Parts: sequence; structure tokens; C-alpha cells
Amino acid sequence: MATAPSLSGMSGKGRAPDVVLCRGCCCGTEDKHPDVDHSSQRTTFEQAARATGARLVIADCLDACDRSNVVVVRPRGRGTPRPVWLGDVLEQDRTEAVVAWARAGGPGAAPLPAVLESCVFTPTRHNKQELDEV
Repeated sequence: MATAPSLSGMSGKGRAPDVVLCRGCCCGTEDKHPDVDHSSQRTTFEQAARATGARLVIADCLDACDRSNVVVVRPRGRGTPRPVWLGDVLEQDRTEAVVAWARAGGPGAAPLPAVLESCVFTPTRHNKQELDEV
């Protein structure tokens, strides 16, 4: 098993962002994405969060099922940039890019990795409400 990228050495402003991993209705299920190792993806995020004390938040459903697997990188603290919503995080290179970006400080502290540019989407008001509840 490959070693998960670490969030340690964060160089961004302030604390490491929260990484919110949707794991409910569609995201993280073999029914929708049978060729994805969802357990390994979650383990990668858990190991990276443990390495720094960053927060990994597991959400039941963010109601953005058409973009599963959904990951939200949410800065912490007052006056921080808005969360960045990422959909279709299904491949290992995208998972590793999320970890690397969070390690660098995430939104407002580090540029979005190129491999994630096509993953960014604008959440609906309902999606934002779901995020506020986790």
C-alpha cells in the first residue's frame, strides 16, 4: 500500500484548511463508481490529516450527487476565502493533488493545482446549506 501524502509542512497562511469528504448517498459508494477504491481514498485523506492535526470532516451527503466524488476544501478562521468545491475526485492523482494543495494552505494561500481545475464547480444554495451543517 502506498504511503499517503502528508499535510505536514503546511506553508499557507494560518491553519490547514478543513477537507470535507462527502460519503453518503453517491460519493464513496461502489454502486455509482465500482472501479474506484473509495476505502483507499478515505485512508489517504485520514492519514494526511492525522499527520498534521488538520481536520478531515466526513459528510453524509452534500447533495451534489451529479459531481461525485465531492471534496470541499474549506479554509478555517475569520476573513478566509470561500470554500472550493471539487467534483469528480475519482483518481489517485486528484486525491493527491487535494492533499498537496491543503498542505500548501489551500484556497487563498496556494494556487489550485492544474489537475483540479476541471473539478471545480459552483455549489447551489442547497449544497452550501448542507456544508454549513457539517
